[in-house]
This record gives sequence, C-alpha cells and structure tokens, in this order.
Amino acid sequence: MKLRTKLTLFNTISKLVIVTLFVLLLPVLIKYINQVYTDIRLKKDKDKVLQTVKNLGIKYYIENGESYATYTPIKDVYVSLEEDSLAGTPDTIEDAPRKVQGDTIQYRILSHKFKADNKQYELEIGISQDSVNATSGPLQSIAFLILLGMIILTIAADQLYSSYLLRPLSFIIKTKLVANKFPNFGKYKQVKTSTSDFRHLDLSIHQMITTIESTFQKEREFISNASHELMTPISILQSKIENMFEEEDINDDLKVRLLEMQRILNRLKSITKTLLLISQIENEQFLKEDKISISELLYEVYDEISIRLQDKNLTSNITIANNCDLVNVNKFLLFNLFFNLVNNAIKYNREGGEINIEAVKEDNAFVVKVSDTGIGIAAADLPFIFNRFKKLKQSLQQDSFGLGLPIVRSIADFHHIKIDVQSEKDKGSTFKLTFPAGVVI
Repeated sequence: MKLRTKLTLFNTISKLVIVTLFVLLLPVLIKYINQVYTDIRLKKDKDKVLQTVKNLGIKYYIENGESYATYTPIKDVYVSLEEDSLAGTPDTIEDAPRKVQGDTIQYRILSHKFKADNKQYELEIGISQDSVNATSGPLQSIAFLILLGMIILTIAADQLYSSYLLRPLSFIIKTKLVANKFPNFGKYKQVKTSTSDFRHLDLSIHQMITTIESTFQKEREFISNASHELMTPISILQSKIENMFEEEDINDDLKVRLLEMQRILNRLKSITKTLLLISQIENEQFLKEDKISISELLYEVYDEISIRLQDKNLTSNITIANNCDLVNVNKFLLFNLFFNLVNNAIKYNREGGEINIEAVKEDNAFVVKVSDTGIGIAAADLPFIFNRFKKLKQSLQQDSFGLGLPIVRSIADFHHIKIDVQSEKDKGSTFKLTFPAGVVI
C-alpha cells in the first residue's frame, strides 16, 4: 500500500472515530445546552418580574392576598406568584410537574422567594419540557450536518495536502528508481522540494546510485578487458599444442597430456567468449536492427541442435499457434537465447523425455514457452538460476560452466523480454518469454 493511501486511510478512520464519538455524545450535549439556555432564560424572566415589582409594587400582580398565575395558550410557559410563610431560601431550578387547567405538565421550574411590603412571596417561572426538547432534534441534525461537511472538507484538504507534500517522494521513486534501467541511471536531476528530509533522501539515493553504477562499470570493464586479454594467450597455446601434434617423434603419453591440455584450453576459451559476450550485451554494443520471423528463428535453432536429441532419445514438438515477425531485434542474440534454453532442456532431460516449444498469444502479449520433462529445479534454487557461475546440485554431473542462463537473462534484458520460470523437481521446467509489444508485428 502506498504511503499516500495509508495517510489518507488513517486520516479518514480517525475522523470517522471522532464523528462516531460526537454522534454518541451529541444528544447529551444538546440536552445540556438546552438546559443551560433554559436556566438562563428563566433567570432573565425572574429579573424582569422582580424589576416590575420594584417599579410598580407587588400590587401589580397580587391584590387582596390572592395569588397570581398566568400561562401561554399552549401552556408551554407559566408564571405564578403567591404569598409564602416559609423563610427565604436560595433560588432552585428543577424539573417538576404542575397541574394547569386539569392537565399535568412537566416543567423546568425556577423558584425564588423574596420580600415585598413586609411580606414573604414565592415566585415560580416554568418552561415546559416539551418546549425545551422541541429544539433538540433540529439542533442535533444541524450539528451533525455541519460536522459531516467539515469532515468531508478536512478529508479533501488532507488528501490534497498529502498529495502535494508527497509529490517529491513520488518523483524520486519514479525517476530515480523505477524508471531507470539498472545499473545505468543517467544524469542526476535534483528534486525541487522545500522539505529537507526529501532533499536529503534524494541526495543519499544519488550518492548510493553513483557508487553502485561506478562499481558495476568497473566490473564490466574488468570482464571485458580480461576476456580480450585472455583470448590472445589461449589462442597462442592452442596453436602450439596443434603444432606439437604434427611432430613425428611425439609419444602416446605426451599425446594424452596434450589432449587434456587442449580440453582445458577449450573450456577456458568457451568461458572467456561467454563472458565477453555478456559484457558486450550489457554495454549495449549490439545493434537491434533485424527483422525476423519467430517460426524461422525457432526452426533454425532446432536444425542446429536436433542432432543432440538422438543422444537421449528425446522427442521435440514445435507449436506456432500465432506466427509473427520480430522487429528492432538482434537475430544473433535471440538465436543464442533460444539455443541456450533448448540446449539446457536437452542437457537436463531424462532418457526418452520430451521438449515442447510453443509460440502463442496470451493476454494480448506474444509468448514463447520452452518446456522439458527433465530433472527440474528445486524451489529453493529458482531465485539463483540466473546468477553467473551458479551451478545447482542437479547440474554438477553435467559439463556446465554456469553461464548459459546468465546469457539468457542478459539477452532478454537487452530486448526487454520478461522471463518467468516454472519448475518442479523431477518433473521438468518451463521458461516463459513474454515479448514487449513494440517488437512484435
């Protein structure tokens, strides 16, 4: 999962948690706010009544000792004032029922006791609970919609800011790591960013890449130079050994030794040529200007190597379901690629086994498969089969240098061909080559 996605997911989940908690607490908050607002309103109404009593006297409300009571038509607010013989107590606000015109209604009631004209009076001002709660539902809906809108806006803002903030990191990954062909990374281009961490990361990656590229270049130069330098003395030694064979007085024991020397030199020459070929491929010293038919190429490989099939009594099948031409390729290199794959299929096959070569289209891509019924490759060894000089246990009995599959990998990378390997020990292997769309017509 990408870092940007993780950040967005975290922000979204955290905000959803906040929304959930807010929704759960919202009724309690609204009830508390309504209650506080109602209490303030009751105290203001109390102050108005007391101010009226102060200005106009208690007789404005009470005459001849009769109590005073009034209420709205829908009975949501009422006020009562009457004489009270009890001593004054602090104001109280509580929920209590009152009977109004035969109806018992639950009110939020403020009670206040005061003196006027040397008499004790009790003032009650009440607001019905239905009136208090009437605004709870709309307030909850409005608060929820406002919160939801704010959450959506903050998620969008977080997404935009995260995209802006992580854009340099995405640029580093795409241009410095993914888009470059290892180990050739091209020229360094500094990432434009105000984030010091990204600048440091960009510089560190550049320094690491420079070191890796320099090391690989030195290795390539060494292999190329060593291969060139070794070819001359090997050729000289071979010529001298061949000349010694022409001498008349050479004895049989010396001939045997010379033959052993010649076999060793042939092996050394083959290794040197292979290393030189790999070096030339990796240094892109070959042109890709050829146009060849895949069927023609596969049958050329078969004609070259078919004589070896008889050694193990092998049968081969070439199936070309979709013939096509390959353009902008190097025929010599592709011939070597398929030759090495078929050669391995013969070398590591069992007596009386099979080799199948199939050219088909799969998922709109052109694919060539080379399969055998040989000794197979252990799952633990599959990641290492393309390593140079890597000889697996099952190949130790064969005359192998461990360079066949590295050549295949180098040629495939040179042509941007994807290689997939499926193998099961003692049952066989399948090498699947998927060609890029640009070379298939």
